Amino acid sequence: MIGDVLTSTMICDNLKLRYPKATIDFVANENTLAVLENHPHIDSVIVFKNEFRKNKIAFLKFLKEIKQKKYDAVIDAYGKIESNLISLSAKADLKISYTKTYTSWIYNETHHTHDNPDPKMTLAIKNRVSLLSSFKIPENQLILSPSIYLSDKEKEDAKHFLKTNGISSDENIIMISVLGSSNIKTYPAAYMAKVIDTIVSYKPYTILFNYIPSQEQKAKEIFDLCTPKTQKHIKFNIFSNSLRGFLGIVSQCKALIGNEGGAINMAKALQTPTFAIFAPFTGKAGWFIDQNNHKAVHLKDYKPDLLNHLKRKEIIEQIDTFHKEFTPEMFSEYLTDFLKNL
Repeated sequence: MIGDVLTSTMICDNLKLRYPKATIDFVANENTLAVLENHPHIDSVIVFKNEFRKNKIAFLKFLKEIKQKKYDAVIDAYGKIESNLISLSAKADLKISYTKTYTSWIYNETHHTHDNPDPKMTLAIKNRVSLLSSFKIPENQLILSPSIYLSDKEKEDAKHFLKTNGISSDENIIMISVLGSSNIKTYPAAYMAKVIDTIVSYKPYTILFNYIPSQEQKAKEIFDLCTPKTQKHIKFNIFSNSLRGFLGIVSQCKALIGNEGGAINMAKALQTPTFAIFAPFTGKAGWFIDQNNHKAVHLKDYKPDLLNHLKRKEIIEQIDTFHKEFTPEMFSEYLTDFLKNL
């Protein structure tokens, strides 16, 4: 969800580039608002509350409020039932989204999603760029990566938070995304522990774990599987209670390493180097292009024959088998090379 929202902000960036005086509203789920704060190219955030999915009356009231606004253009980069209904309700001469047989009638301009990777942008970005084709933005001027904007105070607050927790400003900090958004997206605990061992063996980094309180037991399992030497470098219980606080901490890190997902996407938007471990069923091309500061690994990089011709559902059904196949030794040298360049 956060990755989708972040990626869609580049639509706002490019529209402001093309039309500096335009007023841009951005509809976002209330769980993602933190990544939109201080964004210079979004004039107003329209909050899609969680209750709208359960309370039809509240949702209809929300749609009625949308109907009272008049826009020159509506761009639906989400393409789900909620955004379809929002687009249908909004008054606009131009409505743009992706081509789908059952919803294309809502829009007067639709675009097919891409399947082929582009060396300059991820598929997630490429698909959103296609939604901008009517606005005639020169290709060499396109903004192709989203950004998160922290205030100077937020950065200073993060430094103070770390200092009060015994981490000085001259320490080299690496944040570990130890858990994925679900079990099937999570690299096995024993393997993740070996990844962290590799990091600390290369250099005595200060290690922070990214997890929420409900995940503490699983995070502790990974801590316990690390070597005693590695454990001495892990500050286990240091994390912020807010997403903006977390972003401030990430901005002070040398890198964020671990499971691909929202944390990786947020770190990229903060220009913090990342090393992502993709789940076997997640297409790497959708969310990653090789850059100096951002690297990623996927089972398909090392054992392509295992996944060839398998559908996503088939991979998920055998996820434990494929996770076990993707040993940390496969990419330990690649990880070390990444660390050398920090």
